Amino acid sequence: MLKWALIFFVVSLIAGLFGFTGIASGAAAIAQVLFYIAIVLFLIFLVLGLTVFKSITK
Repeated sequence: MLKWALIFFVVSLIAGLFGFTGIASGAAAIAQVLFYIAIVLFLIFLVLGLTVFKSITK
């Protein structure tokens, strides 16, 4: 997921460099959404890893 966010970020930078502001803002918005989804998933799995799965293995 972070890989795709980074890809869209790079596309956004390149499009902005060449003056395609509409494409740049769209790619930046997609990259931002993917980044936030990746952070939320990371936090969920972190909490699950520290709580639920430790109690199962004991």
